[in-house]
Amino acid sequence: MNKLTRENLYSLEKYSAIRNEFRAKVMEHKKNRRVAIGKHAALYFEDQLTMQYQVQEMLRIERIFEAEGIQDELDVYNPLIPDGMNWKATFMIEYDDVDERKQALARMIGIERGLWVQVEGFAKVSAIANEDLERETGDKTSSVHFVRFELTPEMAAAVKQGTRIKAGIEHPAYTEETILSAEIRDSLAGDLH
Repeated sequence: MNKLTRENLYSLEKYSAIRNEFRAKVMEHKKNRRVAIGKHAALYFEDQLTMQYQVQEMLRIERIFEAEGIQDELDVYNPLIPDGMNWKATFMIEYDDVDERKQALARMIGIERGLWVQVEGFAKVSAIANEDLERETGDKTSSVHFVRFELTPEMAAAVKQGTRIKAGIEHPAYTEETILSAEIRDSLAGDLH
């Protein structure tokens, strides 16, 4: 996957004019990039388009138009774009009730280390999590983690040929797994060389 550069971005003025249309395109794209793992966890797989949207929104919100500020945002979000042999995702623990979420996060310390994907016929691939900073304390884990899954060339080839993919979590407080839909698998196949 190509990393974003300033040339990939719209000016604030142009983005303001096309924002609704661009947002609709991104939201439609994201439908095939979310994988629910049970009722309370999900992977949101990132790519160049999802990160362009994040950068554009940050530039808009912060009113950043100077080259240095734009480059700072690109430096933050580019590491979340897959490089052709991996998948990168935002892992979210999702509870609507605040108190229930607090209790769950206290029980789920280390949950990101139990996260995996598996291309059928191959071993599970564990997540490499939170390379940017630590996201847990002695009392609780974060509800948001950034993860990547490194695939072998054989796994990537199998995904491109339509092989089934599972995702799951093995943790004492939360054990679930799911089979990815063909639409999600095909979207993720586009991230691979």
